[in-house]
Amino acid sequence: MTRNSRIPQIFNVVIVAQQGRLAYEALLFAASLRHSSPDFKGRLLIAEPQPGPLWEKDPRISNDALRAALTDLGAEFIPFESQHFGSAYPYGNKIEMLSALPADEPFVFFDTDTLITGDLTAVPFDFDRPSASLRREGTWPEPQLYGPGYTGLWKSLYDKFDLDFDSSLDRSQPDEYWRRYLYFNAGFFYYRCPQEFGELFLRYALAVRDDPPVELCAQSFDPWLDQIVLPLVIHALGGGRDALPAGLLDGEVSCHYRFLPLLYARESERAIEVLEAVTAPNKIKKLLKERDAIKRTVYQGRGAKVRALFDQDNLPRREQAIRNRIKSNGFWMR
Repeated sequence: MTRNSRIPQIFNVVIVAQQGRLAYEALLFAASLRHSSPDFKGRLLIAEPQPGPLWEKDPRISNDALRAALTDLGAEFIPFESQHFGSAYPYGNKIEMLSALPADEPFVFFDTDTLITGDLTAVPFDFDRPSASLRREGTWPEPQLYGPGYTGLWKSLYDKFDLDFDSSLDRSQPDEYWRRYLYFNAGFFYYRCPQEFGELFLRYALAVRDDPPVELCAQSFDPWLDQIVLPLVIHALGGGRDALPAGLLDGEVSCHYRFLPLLYARESERAIEVLEAVTAPNKIKKLLKERDAIKRTVYQGRGAKVRALFDQDNLPRREQAIRNRIKSNGFWMR
């Protein structure tokens, strides 16, 4: 059976949104999902943290017109309580929100700074074998001169949770090179049950944060905690780096752009076409113009100026070099 003749799977898509930049990114995400994947029949869930002692301010989206626009695009708001992270570590939202999602319903989580650029229903997810984004750099760990190397650092985590370290290795990569070790970007991940995934994610995250192996004494966990723990969760649940065909997510079907200037600098023409198509309707345009970075980058032409700074077929290898060039030309906005 070809990919195009597969029976579409039914699954939930979930993003986390709250007051500020993420609210407007959520609108872009929802609009791009409806634009690029009109046959998607699952639920679009927006997990929203609720006010509580771990938040300095109310994190809920206060703009009623923005909430209504998301609802008009078929999104459902799912409230969740922040019991362990909150404003001190907002990346913990993607860990804690999983307990509020419907049990035993397959899900795909995306960061809000993502566009859907193709048919999401054509992605052959095996929800029994979880995986996550491989679009990442070797950001963690940072081996110290007189400390353990990559093997010692990663193995200490697998040992802590009684996981088989050797089977996680990519032996096509050289020893002590970061790609040999299971490491993901948390920009998307998926599994058959959010609560099963979330229980393990939370348990591992709290154990690493509160009682890390001694080998990690010189390592930083902020902002990397979610990405440190994510490979352990995926490995424990029987998933891995090879669970999805390459070129679909973070490729033809989705674009994790992170910030709009980076989208214009390095992403595909298709991603820009989708962005400009979904931001064109007047009802959405009126809301998106409230966000200065969107107004200037998309509607006032800064994005095109950023794109002209780069040869998309010969980009700098490191994201920081791309950011620096954008900033030096005065076009960086968050």
